[in-house]
Amino acid sequence: MDSSFFFGLSTMAYIGAMMIYITYVFFKKEQVGVVATTVTIFGFIAHTLAIIIRWKEFADLSGMGFIRSAPLTNLYESLTFFVWCLILGYLVIEFRFRNRSFGAFITPIAGLALAFIDLTGVSKEIQPLVPALKSNWLLAHVTMSFIAYAAFALSFSTGLMYLIMETEKKNEPAYIFWTLTFGIFAVLFVTMGIDFLTFQVKVRPEIFIHSYLFRTSFLNPAVVVKILSWALAGTTLFLAWRYGHILRTLLVKFSITPDMLDEITYKSIAVGFPIFTLGGLVFGAIWANKAWGVYWSWDPKETWSLITWFIYAFYLHGRMVRGWKGKKVAIVAVIGFTAVIFTYLGVNLLLSGLHAYGSR
Repeated sequence: MDSSFFFGLSTMAYIGAMMIYITYVFFKKEQVGVVATTVTIFGFIAHTLAIIIRWKEFADLSGMGFIRSAPLTNLYESLTFFVWCLILGYLVIEFRFRNRSFGAFITPIAGLALAFIDLTGVSKEIQPLVPALKSNWLLAHVTMSFIAYAAFALSFSTGLMYLIMETEKKNEPAYIFWTLTFGIFAVLFVTMGIDFLTFQVKVRPEIFIHSYLFRTSFLNPAVVVKILSWALAGTTLFLAWRYGHILRTLLVKFSITPDMLDEITYKSIAVGFPIFTLGGLVFGAIWANKAWGVYWSWDPKETWSLITWFIYAFYLHGRMVRGWKGKKVAIVAVIGFTAVIFTYLGVNLLLSGLHAYGSR
């Protein structure tokens, strides 16, 4: 059995755990929660084995030795490592706070990331390294970046949960913000899923985005379909705003407190920010100088990494200097992870630059 078998096993486990956790939130059956945790742990073990085997396979192919052959050199490997870090962080939170309801908000990120790999035809082949990647800084830069991304993903989930629990009035800015965010993500995932099912093509993600994405809906040549798509999207956003309070009703039934969510959000960012600063920016600059002879070139990836850094720096400044807590910083945490998504996927797939190899 090779690494692909165990990656496939972990993908099925995480998607299954996602559905079980959501069922647990709705029906509040402890037995269902135990099953969800068990399936998640099983998926994490299979995922860990997959990474170890992939590492060994890459080391045998590259001949660079085991330590320098970290499987983090393309979109497929980096996404799977991000999910591994995310699930590890989630399990720590679950056992630390003895609460499983977080899983309904965190495992969907893992499941969707892995489903993205299978649906878009991301290459899973082990490919020879380009010269820029043959560096001792690769392991530190990429590993630390994705550990930070996973910490930010956790803060996104708990920040969103905080906003759900702490907003009741439909005309409240924080309520409008989280329901619109939730609705927009729902619309994007559904329309992307329709595109994948309609065209059923296996091409690189950047080609799919430029040639197929939203062609069945918002960018459809037929004007009637365009209008209908926008109307349905608007209806979805309205329904998310109109019935968003149902999620709050569900969450308050669990032993989750706003203070707990605020604490996890803060600690996740407090851990992720220095790791991202050192690994993502400092080590990245050193690596850039080794590879391209310049520490900073305002490459799109570098620019968006800096924007992401400023957002989380603003969060910590507001929290530690201004004494902000609650809704203000929770909104910043949600916005921050949106910037992370664009920094990681949007830049690689939509823009060109020195980091373009990361999309293959």
